[in-house]
Amino acid sequence: MPDRAFIRQTLIELLEADTGEKHDALAEDANLREGLGLDSVDVVSIVSQIERRFHIRMSQPELEKLATVGDVLDLLQTKLVAPPATPEASAA
Repeated sequence: MPDRAFIRQTLIELLEADTGEKHDALAEDANLREGLGLDSVDVVSIVSQIERRFHIRMSQPELEKLATVGDVLDLLQTKLVAPPATPEASAA
């Protein structure tokens, strides 16, 4: 399981690749839209890349709660610790 520092570094790499801007000092309280200047298309792109990179899925209610960098890191840590859903568990 990746630690928070690894998740943060991956998020920085994805943000930099998507926006073309440097994000070395990515504060946890930085707002995704106002603080980082991301629009809804940028957020969708970053989320899609995160899902592919970490092989996870984020639900719409989870995405609606993401306002800051810390929110993203918290959600990713939670998702990466949780065991993957099995088809048997989904059918129950």
